[in-house]
Amino acid sequence: MEFLGEVDPCGTGTSRRAFLAGSAALAGSTILPAVGQELAQEPAQSGRAGLAHSSAGMVTSPHGLASQAGLEVLKAGGNAIEAAIAIGAVLSVTYPHFTGLGGDAFLVVSDRGGNVRTFSGIGQAASETSGYAGTIPLRGPAAALTAAATVAIWDRAFAFSRDQWGGTQSWSALLARATEYAANGFPVTPSQCFWQEFRSADLSGWDGFGQVFMPDGRMPRPGQMFRQPELARTLDRVATQGGREFYEGDLAGRLAAGLAKAGSPLREQDLARCQAREEVPLRVAYRDGELLGLRPPTQGVTTLEIMGILDRFDLSGIQEGSADYYHLLVEAVKLAFLDRNRYVADPDFVDVPLERLLSRSNLDAHARRIRMDRAMAWPHVFKPGDTVYIGAADREGRCVSMLQTVYFDWGSGLVVGDTGVLWHNRGASFSLDPASPNVLRGGKRPFHTLNPGIYLKQGRPHLLYGTQGADGQPQTLAAVLTRMIDYGMDPLTALRRPRFLLGKTFSDSRDSLKLEQDAGLPVFNELAARGHQLSPIPAQSQLAGHPGAIRIDTGGQLSGAHDPRSDGRALGV
Repeated sequence: MEFLGEVDPCGTGTSRRAFLAGSAALAGSTILPAVGQELAQEPAQSGRAGLAHSSAGMVTSPHGLASQAGLEVLKAGGNAIEAAIAIGAVLSVTYPHFTGLGGDAFLVVSDRGGNVRTFSGIGQAASETSGYAGTIPLRGPAAALTAAATVAIWDRAFAFSRDQWGGTQSWSALLARATEYAANGFPVTPSQCFWQEFRSADLSGWDGFGQVFMPDGRMPRPGQMFRQPELARTLDRVATQGGREFYEGDLAGRLAAGLAKAGSPLREQDLARCQAREEVPLRVAYRDGELLGLRPPTQGVTTLEIMGILDRFDLSGIQEGSADYYHLLVEAVKLAFLDRNRYVADPDFVDVPLERLLSRSNLDAHARRIRMDRAMAWPHVFKPGDTVYIGAADREGRCVSMLQTVYFDWGSGLVVGDTGVLWHNRGASFSLDPASPNVLRGGKRPFHTLNPGIYLKQGRPHLLYGTQGADGQPQTLAAVLTRMIDYGMDPLTALRRPRFLLGKTFSDSRDSLKLEQDAGLPVFNELAARGHQLSPIPAQSQLAGHPGAIRIDTGGQLSGAHDPRSDGRALGV
């Protein structure tokens, strides 16, 4: 099988020509030709994803071993938070290209009665940032300029679970599977292999990366057992000494020394200041329920704004998957993104007018601006990134919607000292423009695209949802949520349907509307006639995101799935 004119390096059977052939068939005078280099190289998926059912608990994640770890916790009597921590820890080992101990994380949690809290884990910028001028590097030690709050989130959520939900599982037990897989190994996924091959030209310049991820001087192949002994020792240290060991203990000292030696501005005191925050969720009415999400500096308000705009339209009169359907969602996205780029940043440093953005008058005004016969032009700012979604619900009706990230695939590329910890590059999302609300300042938290959520119906949790995809997150969620809420689709059906991505990508700098080609030629032609610049992308494209969802019906019946575009799965007790 050819791969960009060469032998397929990951053994996935993926052909660029095969991917592009379908797109080329749709390309015409009214539709931009597809570029899609990154999606054209994506590994073929195994098709294992299915719709899971249970009445006693459920988990979903992008990796089978991680989902299994969460299922084991539920079967042992653990609650949804405990299961989510176990899943997140395993993903930090088995999905190192998208998440890890050196990244950030977020949770939305609810009990059966709809009492919702959010946990925001965003590492703040180093105290000293005066050395940055011109641009902030996207990779390397200088991109590792914010603390990492994933372990802080686990620690804070674990305490909440113990104090509020009567959690019974030990901290060390929740990290045991992750430590085991780091020490003894796990089969490398095609996804990890793909993203390592995709960045192969850059790897030699990434501090410590080769020693961990190319231990014999070569990239691992799919299915090959892969071990991370340094990371295993780090996980064991956190498991035995507690979560704050990562920020204030001997491990923190080793991390700080490794970061400083590599050239990062982070110091020991910066790690010690890193804390997860428990906050009151944002909420917006949608149909006969409420959507709840995270506060800034995440774009949770953006997803809620999109859905609030869509709530002003009667989708019962619009056919799902029609040109009207996609047009309406895209126009709502544009309006919410304009607000996002103008206002959303760390509210400790800037005023973010949340009440006005989610107010009835603002949502009404945005809805009135949408014309069904014409696409709006819009200036957009590209915000890339990758992450993993975790969902969990237990037999008591408690549930968790969670995201973890290292920002770009492989984060900063810096593996810190002898800890095995790959540090993220979320600080690269700061701006050096003094007029930007997201301008870099010491101690400031950067803008975050991550925004998992929960939908309440009759005051109780009904849907858990989230996705990777940076700019694509609110867009993907708009499609998935409308399909489940307005059109009554089960999670798997909603996740399978064609989706879109409005804006730039790594390989296509045009602010075009990328739409999966199985939306159909009539839809493409009608959208083009309304003024949308379209770039067809293959059906089940990686650009469309990797969401997961769990539905909780009246009586506690659970159904869930992870996106068929991923190699994840939902598992029921």
